[in-house]
Amino acid sequence: MTHSPQAAQSHPFLTRRNRTILHLSLPIMLSLIAEPVTGLVDTGFVARLGAVPLAALGVGASALSSAFWIFGFLGIATQTDVAQLYGRGREADAGRALSLAFAVGIVFSVLLSALLIPGAHIVSRALGAEGEVLALAAQYIQLRMLGAPAVLVVIVGFGALRGLQDMKTPLWIALAINLANIVLDYALIFGWAGLPAIGVAGAGLASSLSQWLGAAWLLWVVHRRLGLSRDLSWRDSFRLLRVSRDLIVRSGSLTLFLLFATRVATQLGPEAGAAHQVIRQVWFFTALFVEAFATTAQSLVGYFYGSGSIGYARQVAVSTMRWSLAAGLALMLAMLIATPIVSEALAPADALAVFSLPWIIASVSQPLNALAFITDGIHWGTGDYRYLRNAMVLATVAGLFGLQLIAFETAASFSAVWLVTVGWIGIRAFFGVLRVLPGIGSSPFRSRELKADR
Repeated sequence: MTHSPQAAQSHPFLTRRNRTILHLSLPIMLSLIAEPVTGLVDTGFVARLGAVPLAALGVGASALSSAFWIFGFLGIATQTDVAQLYGRGREADAGRALSLAFAVGIVFSVLLSALLIPGAHIVSRALGAEGEVLALAAQYIQLRMLGAPAVLVVIVGFGALRGLQDMKTPLWIALAINLANIVLDYALIFGWAGLPAIGVAGAGLASSLSQWLGAAWLLWVVHRRLGLSRDLSWRDSFRLLRVSRDLIVRSGSLTLFLLFATRVATQLGPEAGAAHQVIRQVWFFTALFVEAFATTAQSLVGYFYGSGSIGYARQVAVSTMRWSLAAGLALMLAMLIATPIVSEALAPADALAVFSLPWIIASVSQPLNALAFITDGIHWGTGDYRYLRNAMVLATVAGLFGLQLIAFETAASFSAVWLVTVGWIGIRAFFGVLRVLPGIGSSPFRSRELKADR
């Protein structure tokens, strides 16, 4: 393969390091924040219906975000492939790779829908839901799955555009998706303009309709930018799956831990389940601030790594780690200051008794979480997927063991769920940093040369 070290030497990161990181990260941050803002609006709307509907939303949202997160490997792999091709000066080759990723994503979404629409009750029950919580959660899952193909199209398309360091287009599409979702949420949850009030089910239907709107816009944009090819080889699709197998295992391990944590919290009672939904939504919301730096790191590291400029890729890694850690400290302070506001606005009155201490635990974990996220992005950029897989599997095995030890009859049980979660994050952060500084094992950042073909 032909590399482009001359082009890499003229990249603005090398002369305006901090400005370039912020210029790329801020649009990502806004686009990533848009979805959890909608999740918070969902939570706020449904919280007005009571603890049982909110617990059902927590179960359904956890199941689906986890399912879609597993298939996030398509977006990650697409972003890395496109970024590295861009660094090699082969932007035109990205169109075929993107088309293949779209095709694989649509196949997966159809299979996922075929499993979860009839199996919604089984999944909800597996997460600890019973009675009315079970029925409402299953309805939410079934209606959300109507938008599954659109969700995966958006994941893949955003990855391709960010690989090209186009961070603004995904922002505008994400804002449109989530604005439509908020409007439809209100109309379908409470009833408006002649539409019936269908509660939790309305939140699921609103999400599906808005995702299809965004997918249509995104397909038009990427077709104009890269072109979409009909000449697809299923042999290449199997290659994509082989390349992504470590990401699948990693995502599955991450999802398994989050699902099991939700199960444990839900089994502690509707109050703990509702409180867990609030903390989980805010935790994801704050984590996406640092994920913006991780996505920037992935694109820049991939670009320089693809051009053969390992030293520049290492500079990106160190700079983005500093920015992410600073963001984590700021988020910790913001969460602690906002404790009374969040309690009043999002937590149902009957869940307040179990809310405060787990909220503080989640707040002080933010700097550690920032390091876990940023090192994920750095290693995605180099394609160091196997190392990330091993670190995640280790963290998840330890985390599941910790969750199993929680005693259900004690008052501190729900707090223990979040203490175990912090430990799970810490293991990931520890091994992520070691791979960059000093660069343990066969770290790509210790390589002096980039092989011509990987």
